[in-house]
Amino acid sequence: MNPCFGAEVLSKSTQNYDRGEKFVAYRTIPKLQEYLLIDQYKIHVEPHVKTAVNQWLFSEYDDPTVILSLSTLECQFQIANLYEDIEFTEA
Repeated sequence: MNPCFGAEVLSKSTQNYDRGEKFVAYRTIPKLQEYLLIDQYKIHVEPHVKTAVNQWLFSEYDDPTVILSLSTLECQFQIANLYEDIEFTEA
């Protein structure tokens, strides 16, 4: 009802909506502190972290060895773990 964290796995058909209109709507949720976008076609993760009212910090990672910290969930994990057992195909 009042999420503090949201995550989306991006597809070609929804990635623009997930980054755009959906994130605009999510930012109206007062308790939302982190929004994580995960590319399903390659290793690429985009964490968005709320730093203050109407302020968000955007980062992006393509390195599977990076350790991602999610403060709202009090956890850390290697980005490679998000892609465990995933085989990417050439476009």
